[in-house]
Amino acid sequence: MRRGCISLGDVRCDDCRRIIPHAGCYLVIEEEGKKLRLCVNCSLKKGYAYYKEEKGERILTFFPE
Repeated sequence: MRRGCISLGDVRCDDCRRIIPHAGCYLVIEEEGKKLRLCVNCSLKKGYAYYKEEKGERILTFFPE
């Protein structure tokens, strides 16, 4: 299951190991009891996130089309 979340400041990306800043977006992928937390950059690199145009605005989404 994928969940888009907002950091409270003490979350670390499991791929690049950077701390996700307060109020920063990140993705949680939960499979078989394991949680994988990915920052926006790592999510974009791995294809879990993308930008789309909606009502004239560019919006980041973590959810498949």
